[in-house]
Amino acid sequence: MDLINRLLRHDPIALARLITRVENGEDGYEKILKKTYHATGRAYHLGITGPPGAGKSTLVDGLVKRLAGKTKRVGVIAVDPTSPFSGGALLGDRIRMTSLSTNPNVFIRSMASRGSLGGMARATKEVALLMDAGGMDYVVIETIGVGQVEIDVVDACDTTVLVLVPESGDGVQAMKAGLLEVADIVVVNKADRDGAEKLVREIRAISEMRDKKTLWDYPVLMTEALYEKGIDDLAKAIGEHQAYLESSGEYVEHRKQQVRRHIQSLLEERIRCRMEAKLLTGNKLEALVQRVLNKELSPFEVADRIMRSR
Repeated sequence: MDLINRLLRHDPIALARLITRVENGEDGYEKILKKTYHATGRAYHLGITGPPGAGKSTLVDGLVKRLAGKTKRVGVIAVDPTSPFSGGALLGDRIRMTSLSTNPNVFIRSMASRGSLGGMARATKEVALLMDAGGMDYVVIETIGVGQVEIDVVDACDTTVLVLVPESGDGVQAMKAGLLEVADIVVVNKADRDGAEKLVREIRAISEMRDKKTLWDYPVLMTEALYEKGIDDLAKAIGEHQAYLESSGEYVEHRKQQVRRHIQSLLEERIRCRMEAKLLTGNKLEALVQRVLNKELSPFEVADRIMRSR
């Protein structure tokens, strides 16, 4: 309880220790989340997503400086690849954000993907809630960069920024992955390279052809994150999207959908764990698999039996 009280008083050391407990799934970690949830809802959540090598970390480095300014507190969750040796994060993102390490208003946490296929680590949403409860004004989530399945970030963020680069067919890949359907802002980074303007034109053409679900048209910006060019425009666009969500009423509805999906995912996880526990008792699953192979039962009958069992 002492750590929780310190977190609610915006103590970064308490935040770091509680994040570790939640990320590792230690006993009692859900109690931490329950005790701190009432203090959430203040932070604005930003997602930075896109393919590997797009310069997301460098972009985040420049963006967070502007978001923090002199008075705002910013939490950064950088999802890194998992180390094959330790199982932890490789810390590549944190290394590329060294200029933020001395800023007292910025808290950076690297998290290992640990095999997650949605661009985020398993506990990303929970860690974002802890940062929110810990007094952050902004929570920035940078995904690992996994291409066509990288849309989980939408469920955790209010504004999603898609970062592309003018090579490797990023425009086509973004269309295939449906990323343009979930992006609120599109950034063509490394804009000094050949093909940048062509990619911008392609994305804007796609925007004009798509079925618009909201009145917001995602802007397509050009940046050179390494030289911090275009970062001010990106920060401005994020502010404009936040203002749009709040004035249109979409912000409340978006948060409602996020809560609904979070509850659904928690229920699915609990049901899965409960079913697995039942099947592992006495090697029941293998026996049922064999009966299906012998055509004594169908997979559908097996599923029904498991759901009815107590």
